[in-house]
Amino acid sequence: MAEKGVLQRYLSVGEVASRCGIAVSAVHFYERKGLISSIRTDGNQRRFHRGVLRKLAIIKVAQKTGIPLSEIGAALDKLPPNTVPTIKDWEKLSSQWRDDLNERIEQLTRLRDQLGKCIGCGCLSISACPLYNPGDTLGSDGPGARLLELKEE
Repeated sequence: MAEKGVLQRYLSVGEVASRCGIAVSAVHFYERKGLISSIRTDGNQRRFHRGVLRKLAIIKVAQKTGIPLSEIGAALDKLPPNTVPTIKDWEKLSSQWRDDLNERIEQLTRLRDQLGKCIGCGCLSISACPLYNPGDTLGSDGPGARLLELKEE
C-alpha cells in the first residue's frame, strides 16, 4: 500500500477489503448498491480513493446498529459528492441515527418487559389480557400488537 514511504491515493479492491476487515465481495456489493464508487485503470481494474475507507467504516457502524442499507445510502447521498466524509458529516449522520437507535432501544425494552404478558394483539388468550385490553378495546387503535408499538407523539 505504501510505495517508497508515500501513501498511495488509490487502493485496489483487495487493499480496501483488507483495511476494512471485509470480504472483496462485500466491497463489490457496496459498490453495486451505490454506497461507494471506484474508477477503472487502463487495464480495467477497480481503484478506490482512500476516502472510501471512512465511508465503509461509517457503513459498518450503521449496519451494526441495525440501520438498513437503503437508509445508509440515503444519508450518504446527502453528503457532498466525491468527498471524504468529515467529522462534521459524521456528527450529523450519527446524531440522526442516534435518534433512530434510541427509538429502537425503547421499543425493544418494551418488548422485553412485555414478554409473557398481554401485548394488545386482540387474541385475549392470556389471563392478563382482560386487564390490559378489556374487550379488545385496543383493536380500534389499529392492527398489530398495540401495547408494543411506539407511541406517536
